[in-house]
Amino acid sequence: MSQTETLEYRTEVKQLLDILAHSLYTDRDIFLRELVSNASDALNRIQFEQLTNQDVLDADAPLAITITVDPEEKVITIRDTGIGMSHDELIENLGTIAHSGARTFMNQAEEGQSLEEIIGQFGVGFYSVFTVADEVAVTSRSYRPEDQAWTWRSTGDSRFELTPADKTDRGTVIEIKLKEDAAEYADAWRIEQIIRKHSDYVSFPIFVESTEAHEDATEGEAGENEEGEGGAEKPAPEPVNRRTALWRQRPSEVTDEEYNEFYKQLTYDFNDPLTRIHMVADMPVNLRAVLFVPGKREGNLLNPRSDHGLRLYSRKVLIQEHNKELLPEYLRFVDGVVDSEDLPLNVSREAVQSNPLIRRMRKALTGRLLKELKALSVSDPEKFAQFWREFGVFIKEGVATDFTDRENLIELLRFHSTTANTADAWTSLADYVTRMGGEQTEIYYVLGEDLKSAQRSPHLDYFKAHDIEVLLLVDPIDGFMMSNLREFDGKPLRNVDDAGLKLGDEEEVGESEGEEQKDAGGLDDLVTRFKQVLGDDVLDVRVSKQLVSSPSRLVSPEDSFDRDLQRVRRIMDEEYEAPRKILEINPGHPIVTDLQQMTATAPNDELIDVTITQLFDNARILDGLLTDPTDLVSRVETLMQQAVAGRLKQ
Repeated sequence: MSQTETLEYRTEVKQLLDILAHSLYTDRDIFLRELVSNASDALNRIQFEQLTNQDVLDADAPLAITITVDPEEKVITIRDTGIGMSHDELIENLGTIAHSGARTFMNQAEEGQSLEEIIGQFGVGFYSVFTVADEVAVTSRSYRPEDQAWTWRSTGDSRFELTPADKTDRGTVIEIKLKEDAAEYADAWRIEQIIRKHSDYVSFPIFVESTEAHEDATEGEAGENEEGEGGAEKPAPEPVNRRTALWRQRPSEVTDEEYNEFYKQLTYDFNDPLTRIHMVADMPVNLRAVLFVPGKREGNLLNPRSDHGLRLYSRKVLIQEHNKELLPEYLRFVDGVVDSEDLPLNVSREAVQSNPLIRRMRKALTGRLLKELKALSVSDPEKFAQFWREFGVFIKEGVATDFTDRENLIELLRFHSTTANTADAWTSLADYVTRMGGEQTEIYYVLGEDLKSAQRSPHLDYFKAHDIEVLLLVDPIDGFMMSNLREFDGKPLRNVDDAGLKLGDEEEVGESEGEEQKDAGGLDDLVTRFKQVLGDDVLDVRVSKQLVSSPSRLVSPEDSFDRDLQRVRRIMDEEYEAPRKILEINPGHPIVTDLQQMTATAPNDELIDVTITQLFDNARILDGLLTDPTDLVSRVETLMQQAVAGRLKQ
């Protein structure tokens, strides 16, 4: 038999253990949640293995978790009859951590995020045991009959030991020698409370025992025997956890508190979900599901978490922990469980994706979820607004990418607009249509970097003057969505930066401010000067018929079909250069009229060219097209100097 092996942790593990040992005092209870979760996973795995393989060690052993506390020795022992681990698996599972996972965990911990919230997200849950342990010994024997049992031992420093063990039965035993300040956990009642809070819905029975109870029972039995009254059979212990599959209960039998607690145990989110859906159906497919919409969005849209997906069960047996096929990709923020008796128990995890039943379940789940979200928008607009703020971007992704459910998704869309233009005000496309004037036949929108810049867009001049509502689109994905959403209720959606936009009697625009200039003409020389100064930076320069209060704006040529996608492309490709646009100038704006006069009377004044270039850059800023502000700053300083000098001469 091999001798004891001493191995070094990887660097990431050393750093992680230091964080856990010194930072996680207020969140210590979660060590038990993590270890019970690991034990439950081991039991799930052996249960799945036995569906197709009966050549396993202790094939008839009951699947359970037993926790024993020893108050006198301050020791906790956690046993399971799960799949067990071999020598190499102990090293892989307990001696290393995925490099990226450990680093991400530590980065978030250093940024001050709650360790209680992130501990279970990066495969580091086992190491939380060192928040309460002076020493941990893990003795495990694999389900493979020929494998040797081994003991892994560590004090949480830079190394761990592996020693051959005499364990003859399958599963894992974790022995935890508690720190002095963690002695409270060597108490059966305390352990039971933590299990009921965090692990009540674990599918396997969890038994809690105390060595003190064993001693008391032994003494009692001895006394009875002395009096001749012994021999009474001790009752079988009762599991601490309820184990009831909540999703298999009738919705009317489950309380809000139970739903919320189940969600927290399922996701490790310590906040209540925003809403839930409990679905029981027999046709066209048998399924029972509980789906949750979280209260807040996690992660980054452009870098979504890789472990999304619903837990898939067949007759309460876990088949797949993160099934990504049960809902479309744009609904990846939804958590929950799905169980179906139609799914064969012996289905392999690899075959799940190609199973036609999954496609029918996906259709049923998606349809019900979208139906419930639509109902929420009517019954509780405030809660739906909260949903939209957190997850609206995913619905927009669905509109852009999923043609199957597009019509249902469009009904969920919400926008800011020139009518609903505060941070908390939203409008649907249907509501927009009800406010359209009698002669309006199109739905108008403008793209902006943020709500404030969109509200100040020069493209809105005509629409403000004529009290026409415009949707304000400020999410990066909006351009991608609008490139695929061309109409609603038979009415085209039009970007207001379209140079070919026909807007009624445009000659009425700006009469009070620009009529004199329009009558007198004389802007040809100024337009020519603009073209000379800006050169190839613009496609053309022309006098605007729509501007009222803004001096200039950039519009896209009529054949620029991809203008909605330009912002998305800039985000994804730093080297992307947006196509040239047309610069329109307002003949009635004081800056333009002054430039016209200067061009006629002092054509060599360098301030003309500086101002023209600045107007162009201003328009680019408002459209989110200016990437390098260096020249702009220098130019603004020149204009400021000229303005101050002019004031001093007065």
